[in-house]
Amino acid sequence: MEAIKSLGSPAQALEQACQTSPYLARLCQRRPDTAHGLRTDQLAAILAASQTRMAQAESCGLDEAMALLRQAKSDTHLACAVGDLSGQVNLDQITQSLSNLADRATQAAMVLAARTTSSRDAASFKNPDAVPGLFIIAMGKHGAHELNYSSDIDLAAFFDREAFDPEDQDAASGICVRHVQAVSRILEDVTPDGYVFRVDWRLRPDPASTPVAVSMRAAEVYYESVGQNWERAAFIKARAIAGDFRAAESLLAHLQPFIWRKNLDFAAIDDVQSILRQIHAVRRSTDLDDPAFDVKLGRGGIREIEFFAQTQQLILGGRDPSLRVRGTVTALDRLVAAGRIDAQTRDDLTRGYQFLRGIEHRIQMLDDEQTHKLPADPHRRARVAALAGFADLTTLDRAVRDCREMVRTRVRELFPDSKPLSSPLGSLVFTGVEDDPETIETIASLGFTEPGKIARTIRSWHHGHVPATRTARARELLTALTPDLLQAIAATGEADTGFSRFQDFFAALPAGVQVLSLFKAEPLILKETCSTLALAPRLGAVLAQRPAILDAMLSPRFSAPLSHDEAGSRLGVYQSGLARAQGFEEALDVVRRIHREEMFRIGFQILHGRASAAEAGLAYSDLAEATIAALLPVAKAALAEAHGQLAGRVAVCAWGKLGGQELAADSDLDLMIVYDVADEHAESDGRRPISAEQWHTRLTQRLVSALSVQTAEGSLYEVDMQLRPSGRAGPVAVRLSAMERYYQGEAWTWEFQALTRLRPVAGDASLMAELSALTAQLLKRPADPVVLARDIVAMRDKMVAAHPVRGGWDVKRQRGGLIDLEFLAQYHQLLGAGSGLPVVRANTLEALRAVADQGGMDREAAGRLIQAGQVLQTVRQLLAVAAGSDFDPARAATGLKQALAQALEVPDFSTAAALYDDARAVILDDFQAMAALATESQR
Repeated sequence: MEAIKSLGSPAQALEQACQTSPYLARLCQRRPDTAHGLRTDQLAAILAASQTRMAQAESCGLDEAMALLRQAKSDTHLACAVGDLSGQVNLDQITQSLSNLADRATQAAMVLAARTTSSRDAASFKNPDAVPGLFIIAMGKHGAHELNYSSDIDLAAFFDREAFDPEDQDAASGICVRHVQAVSRILEDVTPDGYVFRVDWRLRPDPASTPVAVSMRAAEVYYESVGQNWERAAFIKARAIAGDFRAAESLLAHLQPFIWRKNLDFAAIDDVQSILRQIHAVRRSTDLDDPAFDVKLGRGGIREIEFFAQTQQLILGGRDPSLRVRGTVTALDRLVAAGRIDAQTRDDLTRGYQFLRGIEHRIQMLDDEQTHKLPADPHRRARVAALAGFADLTTLDRAVRDCREMVRTRVRELFPDSKPLSSPLGSLVFTGVEDDPETIETIASLGFTEPGKIARTIRSWHHGHVPATRTARARELLTALTPDLLQAIAATGEADTGFSRFQDFFAALPAGVQVLSLFKAEPLILKETCSTLALAPRLGAVLAQRPAILDAMLSPRFSAPLSHDEAGSRLGVYQSGLARAQGFEEALDVVRRIHREEMFRIGFQILHGRASAAEAGLAYSDLAEATIAALLPVAKAALAEAHGQLAGRVAVCAWGKLGGQELAADSDLDLMIVYDVADEHAESDGRRPISAEQWHTRLTQRLVSALSVQTAEGSLYEVDMQLRPSGRAGPVAVRLSAMERYYQGEAWTWEFQALTRLRPVAGDASLMAELSALTAQLLKRPADPVVLARDIVAMRDKMVAAHPVRGGWDVKRQRGGLIDLEFLAQYHQLLGAGSGLPVVRANTLEALRAVADQGGMDREAAGRLIQAGQVLQTVRQLLAVAAGSDFDPARAATGLKQALAQALEVPDFSTAAALYDDARAVILDDFQAMAALATESQR
């Protein structure tokens, strides 16, 4: 690697600079006396005079002072440039001079701001030249006396509230903020003499949420609670430069245990190392042939050398005070002395650091721009080569490349086995306070349309803005997990939506260590959680509200096929939980917790293609039956406590989807309570005796409440009791004998339709058997095909009028949808049963098979209907989990549409939509044929 070469004497260097650098040429025109002094070897005198001019500014009026500060800056820049280009001063002397300039400028600005403040604020000052307890700390390169040629300065302002008189302490924050803002204006405003420094105040605690001046107490609380490792690294270089130095040293002393931790666990060490590893990106590792290299941020650049030293300081400095130094080169020396790196590594990195800093200064000399990137334009880059003393551009490019390769080799030796915190597509850096440009590119390349927003959100997590990241351990886990998290979200195909929903989920977590540890240990759970949040808003909402469900995902049962569930296993789980519950309310919460986990498990398997529609319908229905069976004794016990036991039998009957074991995620429960007592006048033996009818009415009310009431653990089901005899006009609990009389003499055709799907699901076994037998007997009523068709079509028309279709994917209500299919099956069952055929089945598709088996309809026609029904039920089950009847393909997630295609076993969504339309057409054709029969009879 060729070294930077001198351009000759100061006069020769200045002449070359004026020919090559527009900025230096302007300075020579603006400061001719300074340029003359440099040509006559007065460099040291000019630097000293600049310091004197800074001190003089403190006693001048504001306008004159601002001019003096800017003139001193111009002279220092010109002198440093000539000293650098001529080889009269080394890198340390140059950066020291620039840093001293920044120190004195900031000190002068503090005094000037105090003298020109409002009388309202000045009344609180004990010293007219200073705000009580306010001080400024230099961070980064400025703090380490390593300021580069055209750098901004990283400052942080703090104040000691107790330094103000008690009556002024409430106003202290506003006073200090106004003062710091005035300091910024004095340094940054552009006048005919230019500006002094651009100031960056963002290295203060949580800059997005705190004022520009932060109280010492707030700073101490922040760093003790949510301070991050990259902030520890920033404070390695911190030093007080202006204001109340006593208060400043007090804060820095207080922060020493935060900066220098004596004990670091492996997670903390990994997080510290990630400060360096996060800047290793795939694109950065493959841009060696790109001459437009960022000498600060690029792979093999200045930042890597600095972080090489800082990471070792953070890891080892807690136990070895000799490593607690600010300068990068000094830190490398101390690491050698401590036996942590060898002398050759130190020499190579020191040489690389000095070379790259020299190139950085020459880049900035061109136009005084805050840039660290070699120009892509060969003509501009050739100017940099000329300022560096290289014979031609090729020599510069080769020297930069050689340096980068050397730095890369040495840094890679520090972490030979570490996993780079980058995606396969590029850098993912979330330390610091500003967006890393390559990180923004990487996030955008992953499919996020607002990468800056994503980066800000993740940085806010690191600042502890959500409960999940309030601990250091959680933030360390987040650092390691973030690349995998973003890739998992991007892989859903719905990057923006997925991140937004993960953000809601993450914000709802009461703590983060357990969940983040789970995601880190189980990448598949992370991937499937992100997919669930992105593709299934309903299922994702459950997860966001109850993140403890994630624990259930670790259970072997969670991923076991639904078809492998043992009969009665869900009821067994309920009974085990209820055995530990005390009282009615606690029992309801126990059931809801168990129910929520199982609902999530079933929905998860549907969403991820692990369960068919039929399996899901059976599982949801079995869960509902188990829930009813578990809560019926609870309701009985609560009633008995108030009114005593009542001799007799009771059974819970299911109608509709639960009756047919076709329940979906969003289904309600159509129920009926039937009872039978031996003595019509029997009363309870409790203190408040009530009749059998009252007793069973209250039992029904308690059971419905147990199933539907909202508790702290949520709710279970909406319950509909309207299908019982006489509907709302009849008693909520139906006596067996009354039920029989009603169907024999008063029931309408639609009620016999419903009766085909009646199924006892809980209660007294003998009564359940009698109900099944009674239902079969009642359905043997002879039916006229035409009259039956007319009644069914009329009922369907009423339903359409009462419940309009909610879109093209309203699978249930759409013409040719599931209701039409159910009505067709009921039509054929009522005809067959009236002829004495055993065709009654509560399940729609099983009923069609039974009718076909008994010769009630053509097998081929029945097969088409069954196949169409399977398509609709598949769509229904998946949409119930993900989006419901509000599904709109134009707005739906691409991933959800693809999941729908996979569930239907077709290649893409357009094919799935065609299959759905074809299925509805098959059902509608048959339904219209039945309707035509009714119409012809009326003619």
